Amino acid sequence: MKNMAYDDATEMESDQQELDAMQALRPVPRISIHAFCETEGVSGPIERAGEDRRMAKTHLKIQMGGIATAIDFYQGTPTPNLVIVESHSEPGVLLEQLAQLAQHCDPGTKVVVIGHYNDVGLYRDLIRNGVSEYVVAPVTIADIVSIIAAIFVDPDAKPIGRSIAFVGAKGGTGSSTIAHNVGWAISSLFASEVVVADLDLAFGTANINFDQDPAQGIAEAVFSPERVDEVYLDRLLAQCAQNLSLLAAPSTLERTYDFQPDAFTQIIEVAQRTAPILILDVPHIWSGWSKDTLMRADEVVITATPELANLRNTKNLMDMLKNLRPNDQPPKLILNQTGVLKRPEISVQDFFGPLEIEPLAVIPFDPQLFGHAANNGRMLGEMDAKHPVVATINEIAHVLTGRAEIKTARKAGLGSILGKLRRAK
Repeated sequence: MKNMAYDDATEMESDQQELDAMQALRPVPRISIHAFCETEGVSGPIERAGEDRRMAKTHLKIQMGGIATAIDFYQGTPTPNLVIVESHSEPGVLLEQLAQLAQHCDPGTKVVVIGHYNDVGLYRDLIRNGVSEYVVAPVTIADIVSIIAAIFVDPDAKPIGRSIAFVGAKGGTGSSTIAHNVGWAISSLFASEVVVADLDLAFGTANINFDQDPAQGIAEAVFSPERVDEVYLDRLLAQCAQNLSLLAAPSTLERTYDFQPDAFTQIIEVAQRTAPILILDVPHIWSGWSKDTLMRADEVVITATPELANLRNTKNLMDMLKNLRPNDQPPKLILNQTGVLKRPEISVQDFFGPLEIEPLAVIPFDPQLFGHAANNGRMLGEMDAKHPVVATINEIAHVLTGRAEIKTARKAGLGSILGKLRRAK
């Protein structure tokens, strides 16, 4: 029993390390990749890597068979940007096979070899002969994506900001309010540049919450994606605070907003090059573009209220995002508007128990604080910096920027909330 428990703990730690490694990887550009594998132990991770959001732009084909199969395949076919081959051959034979493969490779094609010999001399010979990388099996998804990124992502390129998508499990959960206040907290607590993008073009509230009325905003960018670059985006941003900018929604019904799945991709990629943190305020709809936006985000935060429909929708969202983002951390969950007088509610334990996840935060219903802030176009921290809800928002900001763990944030936030509820009774 002890050995089984130790093995389970070791496996969980290994899985967590792989997820952490994946978080640091940058998206791979639009390239074509062919992989020739001899074993399922290698083809499996490559196939799953191809499904990862960081590889969304790549075109991947996998065939069973090693270098000999690749040589036959490229007799009359142009080679892609990258060829990955697995080989059990001993070093001398492997070098001969790769020399034959090189005769059929286009000049710009990169080659990665996955072998089964842990030999430093072999590695040096392969690199000397033009192989981009040699990896010893077994390999993980993180290994595959990191190798491809190392070859094709420019190391001198500007850092890419972290995108955090907020979405409500149901309409009216307060997801937008939480998103805006967390963005403001990050910008003020850490003096870090933050861009808040309101993706609800018809009914967005970011302009009201930040007391802004910009003449231009995200609509101009989404309807003219060919014009979007850092200079153009900078003209569309409204300055809300010293370190906080807003890409506002028009919040009008003069036109309908039906978009292709990748409609916001260009905007998000450019915005990530302008600020370390990008807050995506995603409306509660399920469409091709909202699904794509949630899939591509670095982090997803779901806000729910303690009701049955919210629990069902949260479970559905989590299951879907787990399938869409198999190599990422699960979404973080905020339970909002708890403790509404005389309203039957699902308890915190009963809400999060079926989901098998710890809450990022539990925020009590406080109509006076939230109402005054909304009506005055101010953030919660501007209204009452010492309020327990503001402390919880600050804890959320710490967790989402990697400055604290969920467990710590949860204890602090939940303790203050339960104390407040006890006092109310």
